[in-house]
Amino acid sequence: MATASGVGGHADGFGATHRTDNWWVGPVLSATLFTSWVLYYTWAALQGKYYAAGPYLSPFYAPLLFSDPTQPGSAAAAHAFFGTWPAWWPSFLPASPALFIAFFPGTFRMTCYYYRKMYYRSFFGMPPGCAVGPVSHNYSGETGLLVIQNLHRYTVYFALLLLPFLFWEALSSFYWAGHGPGVGVGSVLLLVNAILLSAYTLGCHAWRHLIGGRLNCFSCDGGAEAQHEAWTFTSWLNGRHLQFAWASLGWIFVCDVYIRLLSMGLIPDLNTWQGLSYMNGGH
Repeated sequence: MATASGVGGHADGFGATHRTDNWWVGPVLSATLFTSWVLYYTWAALQGKYYAAGPYLSPFYAPLLFSDPTQPGSAAAAHAFFGTWPAWWPSFLPASPALFIAFFPGTFRMTCYYYRKMYYRSFFGMPPGCAVGPVSHNYSGETGLLVIQNLHRYTVYFALLLLPFLFWEALSSFYWAGHGPGVGVGSVLLLVNAILLSAYTLGCHAWRHLIGGRLNCFSCDGGAEAQHEAWTFTSWLNGRHLQFAWASLGWIFVCDVYIRLLSMGLIPDLNTWQGLSYMNGGH
């Protein structure tokens, strides 16, 4: 434990601290889990197959803009907004529908206030924890590379636009075309996924500002009671932003893995459409 003190009484040097708890567990765990998730997401998004099973569509691929039905475990072209795979798609890029939408949720999370804190501490060590010495650096604020953080105020709009599509896919999974209404484990997983992503998105600091945080006085604007209630609800979500950030990240992983295994015929699905095969996609 360091004994020298710097500005404000903190110990000098990277990782130096007077704290006696295991402060490093949080940053190490966050870095491990987030890196693992990014590696899996990158792999899954580049596959372009095994993302649909029965009435289920992986959230990594929703909304589905194009589909290549020749790929195993892909959705029918009729389920895609623009039909079959476009001829203009560059041949050197994987033919994966996930690539059309990955940018929007990706930039929303990477510029999120909570995730900034997470990767500043876990990956950059600026600082790695409260009252813990940071990596030596010349911090210039968000005026250099980190100017992209300011995109968060715009990416929130794209994140909000994606929520209706996720709910549509979730609710649609309770009806399998040609087989009628029903419910399966996948239906429940997709519905919970849409709810968790909504809780995470609607708890966003940028949305909280838009919904009412920019106002100095709610009662000064007549008829602002409903807006105040919406802001209060968003503030409740905002206070749990960390929990919803990780819960939504983990749940979307669970959904994709589950649907992928179903589509590959490796696991069964407990549902009311018993006896029906999920292999080779669905929809």
